[in-house]
Amino acid sequence: MVVDRPDDEDVDRVFAALADRTRRDIVTRVLWEEASISSLARRYEMSFAAVQKHVAVLERAGLVRKERRGREQIVRGDVDTVRAAARVLDHYEELWRGRLGRMAQVLAETDQTGSPRSEPKQE
Repeated sequence: MVVDRPDDEDVDRVFAALADRTRRDIVTRVLWEEASISSLARRYEMSFAAVQKHVAVLERAGLVRKERRGREQIVRGDVDTVRAAARVLDHYEELWRGRLGRMAQVLAETDQTGSPRSEPKQE
């Protein structure tokens, strides 16, 4: 998902991977500092195999990369994929802000014409 405009399948994989709390925690840890799968597994109350599966999901989504060093598999976060996911979310925020802007414009026009908007009663 390193390209400027990720396709829908890439976006689906990234957000599906991030939907799990343990995987989000793993990404946070390996973005901060690379770690072996063994050291990651010691941090969670689950089997080594379960952590390995979480890392595999993250790797398929492009959120982490693995590298073999001797007998260890070292995991590091892929900041480019995280940035691409942030761009997707930024796009949705722009759409939302645009909608709010259009709503504000409609309300301002309504105020100027004196139509549908009712004035508060003064007592």
